[in-house]
Amino acid sequence: MPADLVVHNGLVVTATETFPGGVAITNGQIVAVGADSALPAAREVIDVGGNVITPGLVDFHVHFREPGLTYKEDFTTGSTAAVLGGLTCVLDMPNTKPPTSTPEVVAQRAAAIAAKSYCDVVLVGVVVQENVDQIVPMAAAGVVGFKVFLGETIGNLPAPDDGMLLDALAQVARTGLRLGFHAENNQILQHRTRQMRATGRQDMAAFLESRPAVCEAEAIQRMALFARYTGAKIHIYHLSSQDGAQMVREWKDKGVDITTETCPHYLFLPAEQYLEPLRTRLRVNPPVRTGEHGAYLYQALLDGTVDMVATDHAPHTAEEKLNPDLWQALSGFTGTETLVQLLLSEAVHKRGLTLNQLVRLCSENPAKIWDVWPRKGSLHIGADGDLTVLDLNRPWTIDEARLHSKNNITAWHGWQGKGQPVMTIVRGRVVMRDGALVTDRPTGQMVRPLPPAAPQQS
Repeated sequence: MPADLVVHNGLVVTATETFPGGVAITNGQIVAVGADSALPAAREVIDVGGNVITPGLVDFHVHFREPGLTYKEDFTTGSTAAVLGGLTCVLDMPNTKPPTSTPEVVAQRAAAIAAKSYCDVVLVGVVVQENVDQIVPMAAAGVVGFKVFLGETIGNLPAPDDGMLLDALAQVARTGLRLGFHAENNQILQHRTRQMRATGRQDMAAFLESRPAVCEAEAIQRMALFARYTGAKIHIYHLSSQDGAQMVREWKDKGVDITTETCPHYLFLPAEQYLEPLRTRLRVNPPVRTGEHGAYLYQALLDGTVDMVATDHAPHTAEEKLNPDLWQALSGFTGTETLVQLLLSEAVHKRGLTLNQLVRLCSENPAKIWDVWPRKGSLHIGADGDLTVLDLNRPWTIDEARLHSKNNITAWHGWQGKGQPVMTIVRGRVVMRDGALVTDRPTGQMVRPLPPAAPQQS
């Protein structure tokens, strides 16, 4: 029986292996991986001409804004940008309107994904003061985990108090899922912001000073301590500092199941070089810090302290993002379409990151952290037929006018480099080829955790 699709004549790269060959897919699942001679016949055969074939690469921190904020982004525009950037699956954040705080909103979002998304999507539910009783029901509805915003962010979702956080962690532990944190101490950053604004400062250094690294380190210390007492698995979103990385390493050494991610802007855009020239284009929460922090975070990727790379893709309109008043401009910028090419150029070509490490950081580890491995993040037989094909030598220039999100302001405008995704395959369906969307309809799905998380008896 022939396979539906064979992708061959490539260099297959997983987190642990590299070999010439290809992949066969039937009914949306991988049925064979190996040398070309070992692959079955197929109804469709794609010769990738020696390019690299990886498990589907992912961006497990995006804000696609649907429902309620679709003037900024939606599942169609966000997923278009994702697949054109070589990504097969994303993790979408819960600070929507209404927030993803009940199983009913999870179901609403799942329906929108099925109708509108070109890539697969995993969802996290938000935890606030009033919805701890919704944690187990949201797990049953299919979220892969949860998020708490400890510091001020888009949507103004208040953090639970410490008592409710302990209760929430205990409930999350029952589900077997993971609770992630936007790790900033809100009292410190609000105090410092008031101080900076009182002086009338509008320089970008004032924004950096308003959210010092101690905000991140203290929040990680507190949440890791709570996790140790409750037995919960936790994750730190968008790690920005050396101080935070040291705190994560300390708690890993103590046996807490703590994972973390960082973003390209923290690795490759040192504040002393880029913050003032880019101004509010580079305003993000937590802020981009000085070069020693980025260098430390890059080494932390290599030694396993930092588990993955994501973008915190967060589009805003030009009016919101480029507000001349530093304190009124919104934080975040588009990033999912440029993730892979930046890592290929800045990390693989310039800093010696291996392709196996790239797959580990942008495919296998995210899937394991959020409990969708080996369905996602692997080339195992029976895994989803998600593939990314990379041309390591294709040159590129980032032009925000040619990006595909609904709002394309980016800190990477004008950057040039080498290495780019040239094909994206989602569950056996080619959705991007040579920089063009080549499918006639969205076929994305909301992906539930594997195995399904069942609440434990308390």
